[in-house]
Amino acid sequence: MSGDDDTPELTIADDLVVTKYKMGAEIANQALKTVVGAAMAGVSVLSLCEKGDAFIIAETGKIFKKEKDMKKGIAFPTCVSVNNCVCHHSPLKTDPDVMLKDGDLVKIDLGVHVDGFISNVAHSLVVGVTKDNPLTGRKADVIKAAHLCAEAALRLVKPGNQNKQVTEAWNKIAKSFKCSPIEGMLSHQLKQHVIDGEKTIIQNPTDQQKKDHEKAEFEVHEVYAVDVLISTGEGKAKDGGQRTTVYKRDPNKVYGLKMKTSRTFFSEMERRFDTMPFTLRAFEDEGKARLGVVECAKHELLQPFNVLQEKEGEVVAQFKFTVLLMPNGPLRITSSLFEPELYKSEHEVEDPELKALLESSASRKTQKKKKKKASKTVETATGQAMETEAAE
Repeated sequence: MSGDDDTPELTIADDLVVTKYKMGAEIANQALKTVVGAAMAGVSVLSLCEKGDAFIIAETGKIFKKEKDMKKGIAFPTCVSVNNCVCHHSPLKTDPDVMLKDGDLVKIDLGVHVDGFISNVAHSLVVGVTKDNPLTGRKADVIKAAHLCAEAALRLVKPGNQNKQVTEAWNKIAKSFKCSPIEGMLSHQLKQHVIDGEKTIIQNPTDQQKKDHEKAEFEVHEVYAVDVLISTGEGKAKDGGQRTTVYKRDPNKVYGLKMKTSRTFFSEMERRFDTMPFTLRAFEDEGKARLGVVECAKHELLQPFNVLQEKEGEVVAQFKFTVLLMPNGPLRITSSLFEPELYKSEHEVEDPELKALLESSASRKTQKKKKKKASKTVETATGQAMETEAAE
């Protein structure tokens, strides 16, 4: 953990930190492409999750090889959530498998970290849709709404703006497509080794959540994982009773585990994942992992990422990107593979302010000299030249 009070916090004010974010983002973008390319009718969800995770492990293993102590790898295990399943569906080999079929709305969510600097990304697609046969109807509405919410956030998450501006924009955009953001979902600030930083953006808060949720202003050199989840229904997600397979360590909790299986599981988890979310599928013996996790979760050493469901018959779309708030403007380092020509909705954003916002450019002021300097830093850090701006 980087939580020692006397060590200064590393931020993107440091070129090497930016480089690590970009390297993780490049791998996350490629992993997403790999999983999206394989998401076809007849393919199993388990195989897609395994494919995404294997890609991340292989690619992060190729960078910073000389830095033996540097942790890198999966920051969020690949989750593939279909139709009304909202998020966190990453089945075990022993769970009933889900096969994709034409017309399924599929959300792919994953994350990569390099030295604890996290790049998250998520994308939605509908199986079997082609440019010659674009999609219309409610699935197209919800994907378009989610995409435009992400685009609005890219233009709103910048120094000086407040989190509530994003929340309000999301509610208006979703409404114009007759959709609802999933209630109470949070987008978090990212810090080294921390996927759930203190500053957050909330979606569609209840009256109570509005009172409790802390107002925050975005500041330069902060990093955010902006996560948009929009539903064709009321936007109320509940635990559907499926097995939770994704957990993360809560570094603030301490408890003396009684069972040997739990202790063995916990020490392997700490060694391999530290405070990053992980899936039980990553353990060689799934049975022992399923057993060991029970006591850890019961005493809150681990936080569960429950598999959430919207009402049967509704569908949910998700887009997530990671953005660095650089001095010369926000830099989105993980990006969606959204293809507008695949989805045709009869609805559009009517609000003139939001329309103007979405039509405004999201590109940054260029700083050519700095770019050259940063790419030089990558070479010295990794011993290999790298396309540092590839993720833009």
